[in-house]
Amino acid sequence: MHKVVLWIQSVVLPTLGPAGLFLVAFCDSSFLSLPEINDILVVTSSSLRPHAAWVPITMATLGSLAGCSLLWEIGRRGGEPLLERRFGKAQVARTRAAFERWDLLALVIPALLPPPMPFKIFVLSAGVFGVPWRRFAGTLIVARGIRYVFWGALGILYGDEALQLLRAVDAWFSEWGLELLGVTAAAALVALAIWAVRRRWSRPAPPAAKA
Repeated sequence: MHKVVLWIQSVVLPTLGPAGLFLVAFCDSSFLSLPEINDILVVTSSSLRPHAAWVPITMATLGSLAGCSLLWEIGRRGGEPLLERRFGKAQVARTRAAFERWDLLALVIPALLPPPMPFKIFVLSAGVFGVPWRRFAGTLIVARGIRYVFWGALGILYGDEALQLLRAVDAWFSEWGLELLGVTAAAALVALAIWAVRRRWSRPAPPAAKA
């Protein structure tokens, strides 16, 4: 992975400029899997040019959206048989249950969290399960934008030290990611339940029928 990052930084980005980061993010979010690479590029680019950090952040976000939109379209056209061939019936059933219970939160959490959190199955599933593209795109822009703004800000503040933090976060998540996901999901469900109860009790009582 280190050699891939060096090649992109020394060849792709100098040749293509900001479009190179868009291309890398597009490929990573569609046909290829390049764990951490977008985060690393955002950190290093923001560290080198803090005044223009918005450029790599924007390119990474839009490139990821474009790649994910391609997968969304493939899922929409291929349907559930495509998912089952790629991931198996059991995994597809769990993913469907996640969408039915959490709605777009099932997409937000994987978009925010680092590998090894599975992500592409949720992107394909959004197309298969009929999530409208506008809702899908808006969700991804917010989630991916938050992720890349976070790493861009750390790159500006801490420079190369931010890469050490990135690797530490990824290593920690590799060990504790499932537990974190469970806690996050449980907290989200509790918050939704509280909101639903408060909304129900805050509704005015219907007027009594006249005799």
